[in-house]
Amino acid sequence: MTADAPRPGDEASETPPVALIGPMAAGKTSLGRKLASRIGRTFADTDRLVVLDHGPIPEIFATHGEPAFRRWEAQAVQQALTPGSVVALGGGAVLDEGTRALLREQATVVLVTVDERTAERRLGGGGRPLVAGGIADWRRIAAEREPIYRELAELTVDTSRTPMSRLVDELEARLAERGL
Repeated sequence: MTADAPRPGDEASETPPVALIGPMAAGKTSLGRKLASRIGRTFADTDRLVVLDHGPIPEIFATHGEPAFRRWEAQAVQQALTPGSVVALGGGAVLDEGTRALLREQATVVLVTVDERTAERRLGGGGRPLVAGGIADWRRIAAEREPIYRELAELTVDTSRTPMSRLVDELEARLAERGL
């Protein structure tokens, strides 16, 4: 094979990343991991990248505060949004203007939604400092961020009741329709 000949996987380098945004407990990580596997792309979770570099999120909030977490989160988004990837962003990542600009310029943005009842069930494990007060905190935060999510989203999927495998099928088809 010559240096100029295409290699397997080169087509992914031309494909914009798929960025999954939405409220906490929407299922962005689960959906993103399954979608990436299905369509043969790399997967990144920005919360996981922050944890790997800086430690558990509750400890970051307690020790360094939310502003430090948001800076590190923005860096993780910038690192993860590479051509051909599927990236699950933390629920608040869209609060950063630089992140919003990157999403607009570089990614196909999918809003992952969830109803309140399903979110409450999924939040049971804890470990989310911003919703220590439970579903009331989730409801308030989701409502505050909703306009930003809607403004950025090109596609929307709801994880409340549809089996994940069907959502992956649907999203794969919708991306294929767009030539992605």
